[in-house]
Amino acid sequence: MRIELATVAGSAERPNEDWAATALPASGQGGTLILLDGVTPPQGDDGCVHSVPWFTARLGGSLVELSGSRRDLTLQEILAESIRHTADAHRPLCDLSHVRTPQATVVMVRWDEREIEHLVLSDSVLLFETPDGTVRPLLDDRLDRLPPGSLACEATTDARMRNKEGGFFTAAADPSVAARAVTGRTPLGQVRALAAMTDGAARWTEMFQEGDWADCLGVLHKEGTQGLIDRVRILEDADTERTYLRRSKTHDDATAVYAVL
Repeated sequence: MRIELATVAGSAERPNEDWAATALPASGQGGTLILLDGVTPPQGDDGCVHSVPWFTARLGGSLVELSGSRRDLTLQEILAESIRHTADAHRPLCDLSHVRTPQATVVMVRWDEREIEHLVLSDSVLLFETPDGTVRPLLDDRLDRLPPGSLACEATTDARMRNKEGGFFTAAADPSVAARAVTGRTPLGQVRALAAMTDGAARWTEMFQEGDWADCLGVLHKEGTQGLIDRVRILEDADTERTYLRRSKTHDDATAVYAVL
């Protein structure tokens, strides 16, 4: 087994809001992967005295612990319990009902000698590669299915789309959101490699259209996680006319995890 991880902040002036970790049990059988992309709030009050990196570190730490120690729980149950535990840690000081309370996208993968479980919530990316080289994307595509212009206004997004039925969901303070995640199980023999990426790293395919998901995994095979992020940064810097970036920030936090099982 080989696992590789790289992360690069979008700006030297701001902390990296991505969070990722992998863990292998002492038995040597199986493992777990957690990837979070903290949601950057707009300037102004979000009802919380804590930063997004504080939230992702707390949530991520709980997800890793429970994924490794509670094999009796499903990934949805682990996500719900971790959201509840994190919310309890700052409930006395913060307004967790605020629509912009700290939140994150989630990718979780857990495997043993028989199968791989996965969970995806919001727009981070999970890829499985089969033994014959076929690449299967496992995505929560609710953001892509929103009507054009739905996210053009932050106020409208918050009022009608963010963690709302018919919109999209992220892990914030409500444990019930875990039931909205995309989940599944795959026999271990059907997966030889996997990759998880925040949308900052997935720009190579999703924004700049340099290749499909199979091509993206090919870059990870040949150049590793840092190589993929370096390619994204080159494309971002070259888009001076903002043909692809449009309203997006030039550099986003970018994290990729690649594992050969």
